[in-house]
Amino acid sequence: MFIGHFAPAFVAAAVSPQRPRLGLMFVAAQLIDWGFFALAMLGVENMRIDPSASVMVPFDLYDMPYTHSLIGTALWAAALCGVVAIHQRNLKIAMLAGLVVLSHWVLDWLVHVPDLTLDGTPPKFGLGLWNMPWIAIPLEIALTLGAFAFYMRRTLGTVGQPAVLIATMLLLQAINWFAPHPESAGVFLYLQALLAFGILTGLATWVGKNRWFRKRGGLASSGM
Repeated sequence: MFIGHFAPAFVAAAVSPQRPRLGLMFVAAQLIDWGFFALAMLGVENMRIDPSASVMVPFDLYDMPYTHSLIGTALWAAALCGVVAIHQRNLKIAMLAGLVVLSHWVLDWLVHVPDLTLDGTPPKFGLGLWNMPWIAIPLEIALTLGAFAFYMRRTLGTVGQPAVLIATMLLLQAINWFAPHPESAGVFLYLQALLAFGILTGLATWVGKNRWFRKRGGLASSGM
């Protein structure tokens, strides 16, 4: 799952108690993968290209105990929650960000072949929807567009920035699904992934700064 991970970010930003913090929630949504690709560049976690890994994704994610175990994900969530609570001085925003981080493991569990763990050791979990594109593709699009629509309904502002964001998300997802896959894993692949996350986070920050919450009666507000 790629852009589907941002669905909880849209929802969390839409119910945040202050101005929509979409950039922060986008960081939370992919924090686990930010961590994985950074650790992969250091050789701490590992993956390899294997066309037989699944129908849709040729990534054999055989070694990722610190990011994609449930305990590891919970620790990343707790760390971000703590940082946000200290920086923002708002426990609700911090808890929302932490929940978005936790959602990553749950969404991965839906699509991954069994490569997720509870604590970094077997057994491994994953429903394997990547082997069923006719389910995985509509599911990811529906989650993303549904959450985006919810965010748009809850906020006011120009439509240009959100249109650029969602169009870029769909474009990158199409590339992820249909472009030729790399022949081997390595720093170039990891940097490509981090660049994609960075582009979407930058656009989400731009969108969040230009939208406000709806209030009863149709007026806009920067807080709720």
